[in-house]
Order: sequence, then C-alpha cells, then structure tokens
Amino acid sequence: MLPFSVVLLLLCATPLPTPSLALPFEQKGFLDFGKSIDVEGLMMMMMNDEEEGSAVEEYYKPEYYKPEQPTCPFGCQCNQKVVQCSDLGLHYVPYDIPPETRLLDLQSNQITEIREDDFKGLSNLYALVLVNNKISRVHPRAFMPLKRMQKLYFSHNQLTAVPKNLPSSLVELRIHDNRIKRVAAGAFSGLGSMNCIELGRNPIQNSGLEPGAFDGLKLTFLRISEAKLTGIPKDLPEGLHELHLDQNQIQAIELEDLRQYEGLHRLGLGYNHIRHIEHGSLYYLQNLRELHLENNRIPNVPGGLAGMKYLQVVYLHSNNISQVEVNDFCPEGFGVKKTYYNGISLFDNPINYWEVEPATFRCVSNRMAVQFGNHKK
Repeated sequence: MLPFSVVLLLLCATPLPTPSLALPFEQKGFLDFGKSIDVEGLMMMMMNDEEEGSAVEEYYKPEYYKPEQPTCPFGCQCNQKVVQCSDLGLHYVPYDIPPETRLLDLQSNQITEIREDDFKGLSNLYALVLVNNKISRVHPRAFMPLKRMQKLYFSHNQLTAVPKNLPSSLVELRIHDNRIKRVAAGAFSGLGSMNCIELGRNPIQNSGLEPGAFDGLKLTFLRISEAKLTGIPKDLPEGLHELHLDQNQIQAIELEDLRQYEGLHRLGLGYNHIRHIEHGSLYYLQNLRELHLENNRIPNVPGGLAGMKYLQVVYLHSNNISQVEVNDFCPEGFGVKKTYYNGISLFDNPINYWEVEPATFRCVSNRMAVQFGNHKK
C-alpha cells in the first residue's frame, strides 16, 4: 500500500512547450497533523515568515508599557519568545505567560476548557498549539486578544463546533480529530486571510456542512478526510489547490461535482466506496497534478486523464480495473501533454499486464514509474 502523503506537490503551473520531467513540489508553510506538533519546525516556519514579512510585525508595546522582570509559568520553558508548556498535566492555560510570547506550546496536557482571559495580553502571538488535550469548551471571547495570530493547532481534542470569533489574521487552522458534526453557515466569517483548514476525522456528514459554511474564504488547502461524507461536498471555496476527501463513504463522482474546482492541483479521493465516475466529470480539472483514487471499487480507468496536460501522478491501485486501453493515460496528439507522468499505480487490480500495449505509457517518464504488481483474488 502506498502512503498517502500529507503535503501538497507544488508544481510550476507555467505551460511548457514540450513534455518535461517536472519534479513533484512540496507545499511549504504547513505542518503535518499527527498526534503532536514539532515545535522546532514551527519555530523555523515562524522565522521564515518573519524574513518574508508575512509574520507578526515588530513586538507591539503599548504606551503604558513598563519593563518588568521576566516571567515564565511554573514548569514551562521560556526562551526567545517561545513558551513551551507541553506534557505537564496542566488542567488550565497557565498564568504569567510573557506578553512578548510569539509561540505558545500547550500540547499533550489535560486542559478541558479555554476561558475568556486565558490569552489576555498576548497580542503578539503568532502560533498557538493546543493539540492533544481534552478541550470541549471555548469561551466565545477567548481568542479576541490574539489579533496577530496566524496559526492555530487544535487537533485531537473534544470540540463539537468550530470555535467562535477566531482572529481575522488567522492563516492556518487545524481541528483534526474532534467531535464536530456540524459546520454552521458563517463559521469562518471574517477570516479572509485563511488559506489552510484541516477538518479531518470529525463525524461530519454532507448535511452537516451548511450552505454558506465556507463563505468568504480564499482557501488553497482543505482536508475533510476520515469523516462520514457520502458525496463530494457542494459550495467549497473555489480557489482550492488541494482538496482531500479520502477515507469517507463517497460512492460516485457526478458530472457537476468538480465543476467549480478548476484550480485544483491535488485531489484526494482514496479509500472511499467509489464505483462510478461519470464521463466528463474530470474534464474541469485541467490544472490537476496529482489524483488519488486508490482503494475504491472503480471498474475502469476514469475517462479524461489523457486530456489533463499537467497530470503527473495517478493512484488507481486496489480497485476493480480489469483492462487498460492504449489511450487511457496519454493523448493521441503530439505536444498536448505538457509534463510526463512520474507515477501511475495500478497494482492490486485484476489486470493482465502482459495484454497492455507498450504505447499505453508513451508519455511516462520511465518504465519504473508504472506499477502493476500482483492482484490478490
């Protein structure tokens, strides 16, 4: 089984005159959504943002500011505006957090609620890590002092709703693995700077995504994997570059399902129950670089792949595909394809690979890029 990579392959979208061996790209500025957050990696990200001018401005000092003796919450480590209070068994956000703090790490504690004044005075905070606690309640005014915060990591908690009044400066929100069943209309209102939301492993059904839930967002990355979706959601942000809906219960891709997502570079639909892909439904994805359809019940190679000029990686393993036609992947016309394939996975399908014509993979970078493997009956 091939691993489903979390980070986006960041490819140059500039059309090339002839097919090229374009390398997969890596989405920069996003962390993985595992059980813990790498604080050192987050610090590096913060420093990179500072150099590029996208992080918090120079430390804000109000007129009444008077230098005080350095403070640090008991048991925590405070160094260079980074406060680390992880794995301390804390039940509440501690007091005495230095006002100049830029990164606050509270992961892997026993915190059950976020109170109104927990972050009072932390107007310069860049990133807040609350991963792997037991938080089920968040005061609606708790995040209001955090006017410059860009990254909020809230995964592996017990939230039942998206927290209210999130800072308008927020760029990245991770609320993976909570108990959210409903995303209300306007849940992300006022978050015009947001470009990444991780909602995976929440018990969200299609009906739980209310119309207008994502209004006003200009996301490039959205993940709603490991949920309870039975179809591709409607009315998601149109500017998405990455959409991950793997490990749901999606059964089909209808003609209009992907019409509004023309800017997608990566689409993840692996580990669903897809049996039918309506002809023409992939036509709109002309900028797609990577397509995941592995571990479904698809009976044939989806139509339209040959017309995707920039498509480089296709995961079709562990399906019910029994035949591969000579023009399933590569266009007939010369110069139509702008990039060669770097990977096509077809293993664990009932395909007689010796019956597949060699010309089928004429637009693949090399023979090692195609994986047939064995089919287990």
